Amino acid sequence: MMDAHCGTQPPGRLVPRIDRNRGEGKGDCVAVCPFGVFSLGTLEPAERRSLSLVGQLKGWAHGWQQAFTPRASACEACGHCVRACPERAITLMRADANNPRHAPTAADRR
Repeated sequence: MMDAHCGTQPPGRLVPRIDRNRGEGKGDCVAVCPFGVFSLGTLEPAERRSLSLVGQLKGWAHGWQQAFTPRASACEACGHCVRACPERAITLMRADANNPRHAPTAADRR
């Protein structure tokens, strides 16, 4: 686990967003996050339909495992997850629940 005081922002100002078409659920983000933001789980069938063809093939090949952000509001933007993700599926974005592009998905709220 990394130093818990490594964050650059107050909790919840920036939050991780996962590109579902890129992620393969390897769990590197879970291992490096000092704030416990991430968990691994299985992508629900309803969410699988919104993936691109490549995303669906990757999802199927990896058992639909994905990283989720149930504790996104605890993120302090240290960036360890972004650097650790081998698929480059994670970006840090300003938290804005009023903008659908920035709002967490139902899966991330579990």
